[in-house]
Amino acid sequence: MKFNLVAKYFLRFTFLQITISTFTIWYFDKYVFITEITKYETYLKIVEDRNRFYNLIPLNWVRIDLILVLLITLFLILLYSSKFYTYVNELDFKNNNNFIDDYVILYFIWNSYLFTALYLLRITGLSRAYLVLYSILIPLLLFLFRNSEILSNLLGRKPSKENFISFNLSEFSNLKNLRIITYRNELKTIKCKESELSKVVINEVDSSNKINNLNLIIIKLHKIKKLSIDLEKYLINLNKKVLIISDQDLQFSTNFIYRVVEIDSKLIYYFNNDVQYGAKYIIKRALDIIISIILLIVLLPLLATIYLIVLYFASKPVLIRQNRVGLHGKKFFMYKFRTMHDNSHKMRESLNSRNKKTGPLFKIEDDPRIISNLGFLRKYSLDELPQIFNVLKGEMSLVGPRPLFEEDTLTFDKNYMRRLNVLPGMTGLLQINERNTDNFETWYKYDIEYIENWSIYLDLKILFKTFFVVINNKNSGL
Repeated sequence: MKFNLVAKYFLRFTFLQITISTFTIWYFDKYVFITEITKYETYLKIVEDRNRFYNLIPLNWVRIDLILVLLITLFLILLYSSKFYTYVNELDFKNNNNFIDDYVILYFIWNSYLFTALYLLRITGLSRAYLVLYSILIPLLLFLFRNSEILSNLLGRKPSKENFISFNLSEFSNLKNLRIITYRNELKTIKCKESELSKVVINEVDSSNKINNLNLIIIKLHKIKKLSIDLEKYLINLNKKVLIISDQDLQFSTNFIYRVVEIDSKLIYYFNNDVQYGAKYIIKRALDIIISIILLIVLLPLLATIYLIVLYFASKPVLIRQNRVGLHGKKFFMYKFRTMHDNSHKMRESLNSRNKKTGPLFKIEDDPRIISNLGFLRKYSLDELPQIFNVLKGEMSLVGPRPLFEEDTLTFDKNYMRRLNVLPGMTGLLQINERNTDNFETWYKYDIEYIENWSIYLDLKILFKTFFVVINNKNSGL
């Protein structure tokens, strides 16, 4: 756990150092130094100071760009040594944290350091207007990358759009002012006997997750000192945020990572097994955005050609929107090129006797719903390409379990509901292994395997293999 925490802070530190250093060197060269002459005069002053105070440093190391990098690195080391910057507690009360206050503090800390350093190093000949702008931008960068919550907001995962349900928590409880609770929307509060807690929690969470976007589970305990093993395992494997508020010191049967704090004479147990949350979500979304933009640029001629082909053989609408279920049960419209006749999804029931797939899957040979001459789009999964726009919007990822219809989700058991705890994708483990399987258990196997082994490396590996699977046309249709 400690190693993971150190690695996370090191990666964030390195990213910030590279980002701010690169921006600073470019910005100073482009805007801050008024002329090359003033920059050279500043260099001569630094060389003079080197000869007087630190002549052990080789002369060829004395460069303005290198000095700027060292100044930024030293500042970040000092900043990261403070708890103020590195630690943001979701279990704080809402009024204990204010974004404006945080930015103002960062602004004064940075500018005190910056202008002191410029004065001591005798760096002059700078544009005051551009320097003022720089003094505002760097604290803004530091603020944005202070914690994953802010970046997640910008990338589409907003706490204000997330929901929670609570069990036995009073509506008048002061604990509802905790950041983790107050920024999210309450779906409902369930009252039940503690003796029936296990059954009620599992049933309510399972049923709620099938119709709502559910992200946080809150349980208030009075007399219980130990959860039932079924409930404990269920909550751990749920891949969501779980908050247990207890009057007693709890004991767990399973070894897992959690936090415990005491607030208002209550013990707050918190664990977050959401596999795509925080820094992990940010990295995945950043890769999705970058790769999707590249794909759109590269595939633009192909997309335009497919648009004209569909328009010719099927007329409008060329693009269709289908209701699908995404991350944590969030509903969204998935885009596809139209390859079927109108109301094709409603024809599933009448064609169900010809369906060879199991569970909620539906696929038949010589499907009468497919428009003539457009079958090749499905064969090579070209009809799925508009989902790149779903990826850009944050509703889907390039890699993940395929999003299914809402009525399909209603058939999931409590174990398979875990597939909703990752972003749905355009491709996944199933598509590179057994794309055309008729067995729903195979879908289940690969989806759970992906969730339990998810990593950025796995996503990149699947993307690489998908290209060759489609080109080789092992099977039909993603």
